[in-house]
Amino acid sequence: MEKKRLSKALAAAGIASRRACEELIFAGRVQVNDQTIKVPQTLVDWEHDKILVDGEKVRGEEKKLYYILNKPKGFICSNERVGNKPIIIDLFERTERLFTVGRLDKDTSGLLIVTNDGAFANRVIHPSSNIVKEYLVRTEQEITALHLKALSRGARVDEKWVRPVSVHKVRRGTFKIAVKEGKKHEVRILAEKVGLRIVELIRIRIGSLVLGPLPEGKFMPMSEKDRALIFAQ
Repeated sequence: MEKKRLSKALAAAGIASRRACEELIFAGRVQVNDQTIKVPQTLVDWEHDKILVDGEKVRGEEKKLYYILNKPKGFICSNERVGNKPIIIDLFERTERLFTVGRLDKDTSGLLIVTNDGAFANRVIHPSSNIVKEYLVRTEQEITALHLKALSRGARVDEKWVRPVSVHKVRRGTFKIAVKEGKKHEVRILAEKVGLRIVELIRIRIGSLVLGPLPEGKFMPMSEKDRALIFAQ
């Protein structure tokens, strides 16, 4: 069996993303054949090596799973529960470890990708992929030409000037905005800066993958074509 770097093998087993697996290794939380290993480049294979994370045996590479989810409001994009707040994984009745590709805040709904493939997730969220995400925004106020012009100019978010890829009005109190910076609360901040109060924020597109008619709170398997659409701009 072909040997793999320890960090890559753990990521392929669905433990976490490659970078997160490296952090686990650096922290001394990974053992190979009863020895603590702190070098992510250590070569291993599942046939001959016993690999443990936090004392739990890793069973080997998992079948890669990919889902499209229409995230409901109120759910948190985290695998760690805080109190009794609902998390995304509550919507899935599976024993495999799953995680979200990027995040939507608690009050945002819409298109979310859920997987156990750390390499795929990293490719989607890495800035070099330059993936555009589009949102449908409903506001308390009517959208005017001045609002659209101000939104198009952009605003400072996290000490960086962020300018949308596109902005256009849909109807009286609704507009669509496409962004690619990936800053936290980016769309909410852009709207706030021009005096708009958001009532509802829905992500409707990632790359060329659109949410479509999938009901809120429901998920469906992603096809290979769906995955390719994410990177098709």
